[in-house]
Amino acid sequence: MTPTTGGAGTQLGVWFDGTATHFTVRSPRAAALWLCLFDGEAETRHAMNRQGENWTLAMPGNLAGARYGYRADGGWAPDQGLWFDPAKLLVDPHAIELDARFVQDPRLHQFGADTGALIPRAIVQASLPRTGRAAQPLPYGALIYELNVRGFTRLHPAVPEALRGTVAALADPAVIAHLNKLHIDAVELMPLVAWIDERHLPPLGLRNAWGYNPVVPMALDPGLCPGGVAELRDTVQALHDAGIAVILDLVLNHTGESDAQGGILSLRGLDDAAYAHDPAGNLINDTGCGNTLDFANPAVRALARATLHHFVRHCGIDGFRFDLATVLARGPGFAADAPFFAELAADPVLSDRIMIAEPWDVGPGGYQLGRFPPNWLEWNDRFRDDVRRFWRGDGTPGVLATRMAGSADLFGKDCRSINYLASHDGFTLADTVSYAARHNLANGEDNRDGHGENFSWNNGVEGPSDDAAITARRAEDQRALLATLFASTGTIMLTAGDEFGRSQQGNNNAYCQDNPIGWIDWSQRDHALEDYVAALARERSERRSAYRAFPEGGQWLNPAGQPMSIAEWEAEGAEGFDFIPPPGAERLPIRVRRSEHSASG
Repeated sequence: MTPTTGGAGTQLGVWFDGTATHFTVRSPRAAALWLCLFDGEAETRHAMNRQGENWTLAMPGNLAGARYGYRADGGWAPDQGLWFDPAKLLVDPHAIELDARFVQDPRLHQFGADTGALIPRAIVQASLPRTGRAAQPLPYGALIYELNVRGFTRLHPAVPEALRGTVAALADPAVIAHLNKLHIDAVELMPLVAWIDERHLPPLGLRNAWGYNPVVPMALDPGLCPGGVAELRDTVQALHDAGIAVILDLVLNHTGESDAQGGILSLRGLDDAAYAHDPAGNLINDTGCGNTLDFANPAVRALARATLHHFVRHCGIDGFRFDLATVLARGPGFAADAPFFAELAADPVLSDRIMIAEPWDVGPGGYQLGRFPPNWLEWNDRFRDDVRRFWRGDGTPGVLATRMAGSADLFGKDCRSINYLASHDGFTLADTVSYAARHNLANGEDNRDGHGENFSWNNGVEGPSDDAAITARRAEDQRALLATLFASTGTIMLTAGDEFGRSQQGNNNAYCQDNPIGWIDWSQRDHALEDYVAALARERSERRSAYRAFPEGGQWLNPAGQPMSIAEWEAEGAEGFDFIPPPGAERLPIRVRRSEHSASG
């Protein structure tokens, strides 16, 4: 049991001091608060004591393994930010493990409806060992591999069936062998923290498969990580032993309590001021998920830092990718010098970790690509879109060259770009060259959800085709796109399955497809494409420093071998270009030809 810090040095969470187990939770406006301990379904309530903004209670003995939650009172006036309802069992915001997954139910929102039988109970932790490990840095030109733990291993034939779909499956020798074949430098794990389905999904017979709807920031999902912190720590160690860093995708921008019609699960029932509100008291929805955590609030920032501390100290995590990261710097508008950035940079536990921003949200001024701190990497969706457009036939050589050379128009000379062709959000790589439009009817929203513009093309037939000419063109297109990615300056990212042609049947928003649409089908691998990607990755890994910056002084030539003119750079549908590095440069020449569906370097 390890306490965390919650502002002004205050210990929040649960810990054992050798004599008693201490419980401390923050709830500034509560009038009364109870610790609820569970023995099976039997609940005992213990009144807690106020200490400033916090409530605390010491229980005799070591309660490691006990199940607990909180109940709070203080008035019911939602329009004033008071959501206190003693009938609601509340999860500790600093919980680390839960005994069950979250399940939607109308009673979670109804005043006076008891939720003691609905809400997962937090598990008091024994003292957690600290890994004491320095971060495993990313080398120049690193290859990050984004994966959904459940979807990646659910159908993997070499993984023992009992482990499929869990964090432990990533430590299986067959999985690690695949990662090493691709020369993966770091895996980026999509959310592992316990989440709740969006309200509209259960009536449709669907469930959230990606995890971007957490309730509290540290508690591992019992389905993905049934062995808790120890399972994650052991898996991280196995990946480290194979030379692979581990990055966690964290959702610190909102919680699954959703909008004002959502459930009362944790923060809403303890401290609604954790969420950003407009002057009229309405929830601000810069995330598109119903609420937005307020990073202008020091208590929110403290909870976020405590989360990062936990995963670094107790699990050995090397870095973090922040979903909708613009929220981290809102107060309410985006500020490049936001307090949270400064706090991370000054934190001795976190200052050496990999920090990756998804540099946008859906709020006003939410697109902030290129504006994060100089030690942060950023997902570069401009690379994705511009590379797709060029190979589709409506992009220009000038824009493609800018992206391949490190996107200096966005980042200056210090390339912080994470270049990618596809991610979890949108079409897979294979679907990018097989579908001109999204096919999301299975999501139950009449095909209205997901990106409307994917810069994709179908090569003549929408979806699967037995036409040998079409399948050959699609194979060539995938290779051209992949070669462009691997020849580009900066860090690159590959989404799991794109190396062997994985499809989601044209679904570009498969967040609710916990089924074969969203699972990787290892039996249908395109082994030739996989070997092609492995060869690209091997060559890139052997020339690390070449991808730190693009060499100056090289020659840019048109296909006829003459210097590129301005008109040729700006011509949509132009055939391509050559780049000849200056003498002594480690960079290989680059040759791009649209007519040949190839980009090589």
